[in-house]
Amino acid sequence: MEEFKVIQPSPLIAPYVKNYWLLKTACDSPSLARTVPTGMMSLIFHRGNRLLSTRNNELQPRAFLSGQEKSFDDLQYRGQINMISVVFNPFGMRAFFSIPINRLNNLRVTAEDLEDKELLELERSLTSTGNDHLCILLIEQFLLKRLRYLAEHNLQRIETAIRLINTGQTDVTTLADTACLSRKQFQRVFSEYVGANPKEFSRTIRFQRALHILETKPEISLTTLAYGCGYSDQSHMIKEFKAFSGYTPTEYLANCEPYSDYFA
Repeated sequence: MEEFKVIQPSPLIAPYVKNYWLLKTACDSPSLARTVPTGMMSLIFHRGNRLLSTRNNELQPRAFLSGQEKSFDDLQYRGQINMISVVFNPFGMRAFFSIPINRLNNLRVTAEDLEDKELLELERSLTSTGNDHLCILLIEQFLLKRLRYLAEHNLQRIETAIRLINTGQTDVTTLADTACLSRKQFQRVFSEYVGANPKEFSRTIRFQRALHILETKPEISLTTLAYGCGYSDQSHMIKEFKAFSGYTPTEYLANCEPYSDYFA
């Protein structure tokens, strides 16, 4: 049995948080779930059994910040799983945490690592209650208390650049010019807000766009998909799919239902 719910954030939080999701499942035998980079960072809480990351053969922490991912991971789970995730918009985590966001790249960081007493208290509160509505309320109270309004000029620049990347623009010089920053300044500010440099982020979003197209146009040919997503050719797309998912596009379709968390 599996229960999955997506909850939208309150209006004050919505510019920075894409959604909250809750997952409950029970599994008697070990099962695997493959995760891929989404272009978004998360704050995750385990209220039941924790997941085992096969990438480093370690159990995920009880609660942690997950930075921008660079590659896939297989997560093994068994027994009672009860998770809550706060999914941030690409620049959203910076509004609530003062740490350099780019230092979280490909890492899972706990409240203890951060010496963050408020986050540790939230973790304790969520693991001691089974009421989902109350958990979301506690998370929103935590986020509202921590909300730091980002410098408006830089936020607008990054939002503009992300909108262009979402449409397929990947040239860093063009993105920097649109943001009215030098290439060096743009790369620094973008990385500070998004947690990855513009090139890394653009690669992830191009992969997510390919997943979205495969989801919505399952009849599309791989050649058309490659050029439509901005890959130089089909070989380039296959190489990127292998890096992000561990599969070629054909293998991915044989093993997974295509779905884009980013463009959902």
